[in-house]
Amino acid sequence: MKWKGKDLFDLVCRTLGLRETWFFGLQYTIKDTVAWLKMDKKVLDHDVSKEEPVTFHFLAKFYPENAEEELVQEITQHLFFLQVKKQILDEKIYCPPEASVLLASYAVQAKYGDYDPSVHKRGFLAQEELLPKRVINLYQMTPEMWEERITAWYAEHRGRARDEAEMEYLKIAQDLEMYGVNYFAIRNKKGTELLLGVDALGLHIYDPENRLTPKISFPWNEIRNISYSDKEFTIKPLDKKIDVFKFNSSKLRVNKLILQLCIGNHDLFMRRRKADSLEVQQMKAQAREEKARKQMERQRLAREKQMREEAERTRDELERRLLQMKEEATMANEALMRSEETADLLAEKAQITEEEAKLLAQKAAEAEQEMQRIKATAIRTEEEKRLMEQKVLEAEVLALKMAEESERRAKEADQLKQDLQEAREAERRAKQKLLEIATKPTYPPMNPVPAPLPPDIPSFNLIGDSLSFDFKDTDMKRLSMEIEKEKVEYMEKSKHLQEQLNELKTEIEALKLKERETALDILHNENSDRGGVSSKHNTIKKPQAQGRRPICI
Repeated sequence: MKWKGKDLFDLVCRTLGLRETWFFGLQYTIKDTVAWLKMDKKVLDHDVSKEEPVTFHFLAKFYPENAEEELVQEITQHLFFLQVKKQILDEKIYCPPEASVLLASYAVQAKYGDYDPSVHKRGFLAQEELLPKRVINLYQMTPEMWEERITAWYAEHRGRARDEAEMEYLKIAQDLEMYGVNYFAIRNKKGTELLLGVDALGLHIYDPENRLTPKISFPWNEIRNISYSDKEFTIKPLDKKIDVFKFNSSKLRVNKLILQLCIGNHDLFMRRRKADSLEVQQMKAQAREEKARKQMERQRLAREKQMREEAERTRDELERRLLQMKEEATMANEALMRSEETADLLAEKAQITEEEAKLLAQKAAEAEQEMQRIKATAIRTEEEKRLMEQKVLEAEVLALKMAEESERRAKEADQLKQDLQEAREAERRAKQKLLEIATKPTYPPMNPVPAPLPPDIPSFNLIGDSLSFDFKDTDMKRLSMEIEKEKVEYMEKSKHLQEQLNELKTEIEALKLKERETALDILHNENSDRGGVSSKHNTIKKPQAQGRRPICI
């Protein structure tokens, strides 16, 4: 009941192990207006809800100019990462589409570690919220296409630890135009509605329709005095030649919040330009030691991982060689069995061949005996041969005589046949004449009509059907169609972040739905075309601590 805001705030910081407390605060809401818990005031004396539980949000109230140089503790970096990531996804910070893809890849690296194709398969980011809905709706791209582009950059971040990936995220995000800016609706002396932006670099005046590019800026080192009376604020520049800027805000509570942010940001602005306090030096030394220890631990783990991978590769190689040797042994056993079978067959063939050789030798001996017998017989038959030749000659003479006799007899037979034919013809004529004399017919004889000759032998004409096959040659033409595919081409080793972002922007530009562009998208594109989008930390130079007059607020 008696606790002050500082008591509750310190308890939260101790619970988190946070020492860089000056960036943070406990935020609550009063009638749609944001307020911060005051450290020197009792918690229950604030205009907080009396219903339990009382809700506060532990958030970063002030932002660093350069996250890499100012954020010392890892827990501080992580809290800023979570808050900035949520603001980008909730579209409280405008982020170009190409930059949002790159930021998403670092968020994935921070959560999942190094990319492993065997583990991080297609669809592993399906349930993750990584891109603003505005970006997703702006392009005709499926979740798979977005995941493909995020994964392509994610694979390039191999070797980065979680804190390194989160710091890379913050280094990119801190150059976004709306990063770390608190906006308030105000009116100038003429009643024109404007926006006041308060951030780590100074005060900025915006057109209500353009939160990206301020119309005028007042860096902290160029402001001599800030004051307010009731609802009227006065900004007095250090250069007296520049007119005093006055504006009004809507509510007294908003005026107090603006003043708190101005005081806190200015204090940190001056603090950055002074030597670090003993506490900060101690924290930085501890952070360096912790970073070195973690680096050594990572190197040790990397070596162990490498040794384990080498051991696994060696084991796999040994298993492969063992399997190969087993296969070779199995093949050798099979070859040995085949050799034994072949040897048995060869032995059997050798035995058969030996028996055949014996048979051939026996037949050769028999043939030799037969040849000797034939030779002996040939000597005896030589005489018989001469006698046979003599008999042949005698037979030939006898055959010649018989041929001549046969020819003579044949001629005699022909003559006898001719004589027989003539005799039969004479007999036939005599009989016919005798018949004519003996019987004379009453009627004149009718000459018989010779029978008609049979018709000509019909002729058959077989006409075979002639088949003709007409094959027509058809010219087949192949129609080629060129299919234009949108392929994701990323540079493997890009040295310049802007080149990567421009490449992705050009790649997805064809899929953009122009009618869905928001006012901030149009303003950002116009600034890009004019070359107006650059690091916000490069546009306003950091003043040196020496020779600057403190601001009286």
